Amino acid sequence: MRYYETLYIINPNLADEDYKEVVTKFSGLVEKNDGVVTKVDEWGKKSLAYEVKKYDRGYYVLLQYCGEPGITDRLKRDLKLDDRVLKYQTIKLSDHVDPEAIKAEAQQEEAKAGDEVTTPEVISPEKEVKTEKDQEGENAISKS
Repeated sequence: MRYYETLYIINPNLADEDYKEVVTKFSGLVEKNDGVVTKVDEWGKKSLAYEVKKYDRGYYVLLQYCGEPGITDRLKRDLKLDDRVLKYQTIKLSDHVDPEAIKAEAQQEEAKAGDEVTTPEVISPEKEVKTEKDQEGENAISKS
């Protein structure tokens, strides 16, 4: 199977229900054509670099999936015919890939992101905080 990623922009004036319907439609289309959706990343409403179909904003959705070579043609056709989609682009990321390995890797990354919650370091009054000037002064004294 090949590994693809499609970024598409949805009309910003849609209601939340209609927006979700578009996202599930294209994810379902990939699965209906014997593909495997590995990740659906909804970026939300963002500004466009230039006006597209008289809109200056849009909902961005990144769809990553695995499938046979013909899957992109079917997806592109439906993206082009759907009036709610302003623009789209598909990129092939890899030729031969195992979809289960990609899903497992994505889950590991999500778990890491959840574990990496950092707490700010609290400086206690007992700790001596040295500034750069203090360090330069110490270095000058030790060299003399």
